[in-house]
Amino acid sequence: MGSGHHSHHGHHHHPVRGSGNMAFGVAVALNLAFVVAETVAGLISGSIALIADAGHNLSDVLSLLLAWGASALAKRPPSDRFTYGMKSSSILAAIANAALLWVAIGAILVETIRRLADPAPVASTAMIVVAATGILVNAASALLFAGGRKADLNLRAAFVHLMADAAVSAAVVVAGVLIAFSGLAWIDPVTSLLVTVVIAWSGWGLMRDSLRMGMLGVPEGIDLGEVRRFLEALPNVEHVHDLHVWPMSTTETALTAHLTMSEMPANDAFLHDLAHELEHRFRIGHPTLQIERGHQVCALQRDSAI
Repeated sequence: MGSGHHSHHGHHHHPVRGSGNMAFGVAVALNLAFVVAETVAGLISGSIALIADAGHNLSDVLSLLLAWGASALAKRPPSDRFTYGMKSSSILAAIANAALLWVAIGAILVETIRRLADPAPVASTAMIVVAATGILVNAASALLFAGGRKADLNLRAAFVHLMADAAVSAAVVVAGVLIAFSGLAWIDPVTSLLVTVVIAWSGWGLMRDSLRMGMLGVPEGIDLGEVRRFLEALPNVEHVHDLHVWPMSTTETALTAHLTMSEMPANDAFLHDLAHELEHRFRIGHPTLQIERGHQVCALQRDSAI
């Protein structure tokens, strides 16, 4: 049997609502201003809960800056050195964001334990007013990323961090009200401890997912067995081997596979349609497929991994 070379290259762009420069810029400005205000208010009022929340908000600002930078790098075109461009920078940013979150948790926890051992008086009115403002700032910022959180781990991280901050601010408001009525200073560090637990809970999933991406694991939401069964069910496909699925970035997934077929496809339409189905069913936008017959490799390929 003769063999021919047929290559098809496709560019797959997945615009994500809420991922533009405007969303990042507005969210960073809002949260940076609030971090300064909350830190000052925490120092003046003596509230470790406010300072703890400010520390988490600062980690969110740094997280947003990392995600923003990665988003910009991911748009750079491929080069001779980086043939996929710099798409994987978004994965590095996700890992850095997860690590940053745990650094913030450690710093907050140390101060919280110190204040638990030696509670200090707290100005409850300042706690209530500043934390109530935090609910509005964080909720408004989170909405900027709501549309893209399911498609991009970095945007999901931003959304989860900001919504967690909104919930934490609500808890600080409640603590302020309880202190105002009871005068019990220990309520403040206990609230800070609860804040830390909430942050750790939300951060664990982000750490797990970002590390899996960093190790080129199959992205969440893709069942490798289902992908294999889909390929094996194609007409004339006898065997599927060397099947690999991995993340190119936090939004794009690649696949390579060898298909052993009893009859060779008549033209490139088969491979074109197959690539379309992989993207439609599994959101795999960069497939590279090699068709084989017996021991003879026919280098008929569909390569859209740009």
